[in-house]
Amino acid sequence: MHAHVLPGIDDGPDDLEGSLAMVEVAELAGVGTLVATPHIREDHPEVRPDELAGRVAELRDELRARAIDVSVLSGGEVAVTTAIDMSDAELRLVTLGGNGRDLLIEAPYAPLTAMFDTVLDDLRARGFRLTLAHPERNSTIQEEPERLASLVNHGVLIQVTGGSLARPRRSRARKLALRILSRRWCHVLASDSHGLELQRPNLRETLRIAQDERAAPTAELQWMVRDAPSAILAGEELPPRPAARPRRLAFGRRR
Repeated sequence: MHAHVLPGIDDGPDDLEGSLAMVEVAELAGVGTLVATPHIREDHPEVRPDELAGRVAELRDELRARAIDVSVLSGGEVAVTTAIDMSDAELRLVTLGGNGRDLLIEAPYAPLTAMFDTVLDDLRARGFRLTLAHPERNSTIQEEPERLASLVNHGVLIQVTGGSLARPRRSRARKLALRILSRRWCHVLASDSHGLELQRPNLRETLRIAQDERAAPTAELQWMVRDAPSAILAGEELPPRPAARPRRLAFGRRR
């Protein structure tokens, strides 16, 4: 649900061959759908919302011609500083799967200001459902992880990037990603792939690490990579999250 797969417009693949190679790797890894989410922010002026559907259609044509069986949908990763100045019509052009409702919002790398929460509230008031991308990388949230609990309680969905789990054990992003999973704040695990050099579109290693760390039950992890993303792309309410793993009590009994 988060992949920079369109060629030559942001920090994803430079050309069409790079995009096709990226999608081929995704197919081999068992991925059936990629959402093209180029950066919607000022430092990527080549990304124009009104052109994205056409660019995605061109990539799909190439995939069909080469018999690559992966569906590519349109979307965007929207910076809060850009979203604040976009009209509802412009924002609908970059909704996930073009569904008119769901926005992927980029968690900033810089410390959060009060404006961040204000913009999220404004976007929600305008009728958009928000998925917050890679909050585990933000320094403010690393210091104040309970801020995520507040966002989740207000209806914001959380997406953790798979690559964060593969970072060194001392990584603050890794520690927070595992905490987000174990606290059941995460709704989506995504690759945030930018090509074959940075975070390949392959979630198998992510799922393995999450299982090894016992961050979440297998059924819940599958919900994060299949059921919840499918509902988001369809603009539907998320299906029920699988039941939590029973807590161990003394003498091995379970509650």
